[in-house]
Amino acid sequence: MIRTGFGYDIHRFASQRKLILGGVHIPSELGLLGHSDADVLLHAICDALLGAAALGDIGRHFPDSDRKFKDVSSLSFLITVRNLLTRKKFQVVNVDSTIVLQQPKIAPFIAHMQKNIAMTLGIKMTQVSVKATTNEGLGALGAGAGCAAYAIATIRPVKRKA
Repeated sequence: MIRTGFGYDIHRFASQRKLILGGVHIPSELGLLGHSDADVLLHAICDALLGAAALGDIGRHFPDSDRKFKDVSSLSFLITVRNLLTRKKFQVVNVDSTIVLQQPKIAPFIAHMQKNIAMTLGIKMTQVSVKATTNEGLGALGAGAGCAAYAIATIRPVKRKA
């Protein structure tokens, strides 16, 4: 049975922080404020994968009240989620995601993000989609106050060997 999960995350911009998206450092004067590296893309993907497997959400597995997650790379979250899925005998079929931010332009970094995600999940780059859009100047994201990401993930049970 194919299972699907949805994820969303948003963080505000702050000075003296790095902008990390999909595990890639994006040159920017502002970064995202958060307990970990605030990688909204990986957080949304983790939530989508956890949701597809009915394993809760990122806050349950990596609470911002736990000091061991302070400033940690969100790639480590994705590794943990991948390992949880493996233990529960699921494999990732597809991940589709959209990053929403006004600036900076991130198109040159998308292939690197896809590669990071695919390698971390142990899947092909053709199974990972990362897109970017703006909010057309509308709302807090359109005003450049932050960055959000949406993700949907499809998983399936690992086929038993005959």
